[in-house]
Amino acid sequence: MATKGRPRPASAEADQGPSQDDIGVEARVVAGILLNAALEKRNGLDEALSQPAARALEPVDRAFARAVAMAALRRLGEIDQILDRRLKKSPPEAVRTLMRVALAQTLVLETPAFAAVSTAVKLAERDPKTRPYKNLVNAVLRGVGREGPGLTTAESNLPDWIAARWKATYGEAALAGLALAAREEPATDLSLKPGVDPAAVAAAVDGEVLTGGTVRTGRRGDVAGWPGFEDGDWWVQDAAAAVPGRLLNVKPSETALDMCAAPGGKTLQLAAAGATVVALDRSAPRLKRLTQNLERTGLTAEVVAVPAEDWEDARTFDAVLLDAPCTATGTFRRNPEVLRATKPAEVAKLADVQHRLLDAAAERVKPGGRLVYCTCSLEREEGETQIIAFLRRNPAFRTVAADPAAVGAPPEALTPEGWLRILPSMWAGHGGLDGFFAARLERVS
Repeated sequence: MATKGRPRPASAEADQGPSQDDIGVEARVVAGILLNAALEKRNGLDEALSQPAARALEPVDRAFARAVAMAALRRLGEIDQILDRRLKKSPPEAVRTLMRVALAQTLVLETPAFAAVSTAVKLAERDPKTRPYKNLVNAVLRGVGREGPGLTTAESNLPDWIAARWKATYGEAALAGLALAAREEPATDLSLKPGVDPAAVAAAVDGEVLTGGTVRTGRRGDVAGWPGFEDGDWWVQDAAAAVPGRLLNVKPSETALDMCAAPGGKTLQLAAAGATVVALDRSAPRLKRLTQNLERTGLTAEVVAVPAEDWEDARTFDAVLLDAPCTATGTFRRNPEVLRATKPAEVAKLADVQHRLLDAAAERVKPGGRLVYCTCSLEREEGETQIIAFLRRNPAFRTVAADPAAVGAPPEALTPEGWLRILPSMWAGHGGLDGFFAARLERVS
């Protein structure tokens, strides 16, 4: 179901500050800032949200601005197809941004057209750089409203180089499914502590219980106010992100190492299973969220802020989990900006990092112990290719075939080698899930 345009409260009196209409204009300005920041660099949207323009908005307006920017990112190719059919030549980027923001509202968020169009024209008139184009903005947007957007293709929302890669790797039918998944805003998934009733949590948050025990809900907003949060019954974790922790299959009294732990969902899984857990991550700020969730859930882990390959500690472990840094192209449902921010050269660069981390992880595994390697990337160089090369240079390790049903993964995710390759288009009837690669390896005693 599409998100409706932000409802407007009654107008404020003049002496109470700017009118609600003026606040709405500022929210749309920030939506354009967020959109451009996301297109310029990875994490640009989050950084822009912390800047003065966004922070000056009321929370409801800031949330609206973010929703508009995310909608524009998810449908950017289609929006540009619509615009390009009506433009004789490309206008300045600031003008295109105004029209992208307006069409994201009307075509995706179902904001009334008159509100989106009139605001876009007002914004064009306000800036000397865009003022000469205000009639163009008005004509194009009203034309779309009058004649309809016309046919668009979901594949256009994917950068050409990524679409070509995925078609070559997964086939044309899979590419079509991935493109459709990229359009959709995902639900929120919750992982539960042992002993917490999934059916009860699902009923409390108007959700459903997925294979593996994840609870999925269509609720939006601040999760801190949801039933069970204060009691520490659950934490937010995509259904696919919960699979590698289950694949590791730790037991009470075992020792476990989470090598790149932040933001910490997998550490919580290992601790909840009763293992003695060490969680490493190079980013102390990102570990704060893990520490807070450990306190809230009453779980324990040793948290160390250090690059995993530089950790000077002689301990080895029964179970090691390496969720390696990657391009994160499998998370495009939640983070549509990754498809625009990722460049081809990054795949090879990060593959080298993963190679080094895998070798470091192998040294931490006890004889007879196990290692799970995973990435939230859809690129083979960051998944299958890594494991093939690792097994060639580490004959002491062998693959242990995964059981999709036992770990809450789609059955079609199982590869011939016994690894898991989860695509966001799987479980389409239940809203999909993030893309992941995961392989379980065992060190021969």
